[in-house]
Amino acid sequence: MEKRRIAILGSTGSIGRQALDVVRQHPDRFEVELLTANNNAALLVQQAREFDANCVVICNEEKYTEVAQALQDTKVFAGMDSVCDLVGGDNIDMVLTALVGFSGLRPTLAAIRAGKPIALANKETLVAGGSIVMDLARQKGVPILPVDSEHSAIFQCLMGAAGNRLKKIHLTASGGPFRTWTREQMAGATCREALQHPQWNMGAKITIDSATMMNKGFEMIEARWLFDTDPSDINIVVHPQSVIHSMVEFEDGAVLAQMGHPDMREPIQFALSFPERLPLNNKKLDFAALGSLTFERPDFDRFPCLELAFEAIRRGGNVPCAMNAANEAAVAAYLAGRIGYFDIARTVSEAMETVSYIAKPAVEDILATHEAVFARAKERVW
Repeated sequence: MEKRRIAILGSTGSIGRQALDVVRQHPDRFEVELLTANNNAALLVQQAREFDANCVVICNEEKYTEVAQALQDTKVFAGMDSVCDLVGGDNIDMVLTALVGFSGLRPTLAAIRAGKPIALANKETLVAGGSIVMDLARQKGVPILPVDSEHSAIFQCLMGAAGNRLKKIHLTASGGPFRTWTREQMAGATCREALQHPQWNMGAKITIDSATMMNKGFEMIEARWLFDTDPSDINIVVHPQSVIHSMVEFEDGAVLAQMGHPDMREPIQFALSFPERLPLNNKKLDFAALGSLTFERPDFDRFPCLELAFEAIRRGGNVPCAMNAANEAAVAAYLAGRIGYFDIARTVSEAMETVSYIAKPAVEDILATHEAVFARAKERVW
């Protein structure tokens, strides 16, 4: 494998920091060309210095001067338009999209248009604009390599399929912090409690999505687009140990599973180095110490966001985009202590019912839907 020059969009977030640890372990294989951050100017500066980044973008334009003065030997830009312009540069071989929420769509599309392979860690890109993104990727011949542990697991299992058609995807879920709580307990769940994920250390937004299981709904939609699979052939199974990251079932009933210690650096590294596997300084599975693995069916009554995700993809069009926009507004309100736990699902449901339906949305329709639904939902919950 030749040395790959990479852009990390969202380098100061959880995925971005872990991706840089992969680069740190393999400086002979990866070179950082572009780093972007939304608000964390101090960490962006620190990362740019350590990895000698060619360019950086601080999306919050008010912090441009702070970053530019600290990085006088680095090309510094500001704003999302700059991100979209820079991802197509000749100096970039691969783009890791690790931005939070809907903000990942525009730069991902820009990178695909420029013919850049995508390591996708932003599931909302496919939730909101799956058909648009995948059609463009096919048109441009651009590979989209999954970074989410579940989709990386499916991808790795399919590598051993020898072209045989899969029958079903078994998408595993930890169950989040409220897996054993009653609905009555969950109704009073505080933000602090929702942020106590039992297995994964993630950013606040995705951790709340895991607590409502909306994240698993997003992953179901992402799997539908990545693997061209009907949603009815995607089964959600709760697996509290988070050792089996997902499974693929074939026509003869054989099931292939990908296993590993819960560590996002493994799927990040696999996407960045594909098709080569590189050594990784991480914890390895000890099966004797692991003991038993358990599985449960998800409870759609206690986790209504999961059912809403299935409904959104069944309705199609711009409904998944509306679902995502309302969820972003509601999660922000929940994190701010303005609404309760089940108000998230109620806000999303209302947005899905009231959105002006567009059966075959263009990019402009998706952008407009997100803006309108987010504004209405924010007004409702704030």
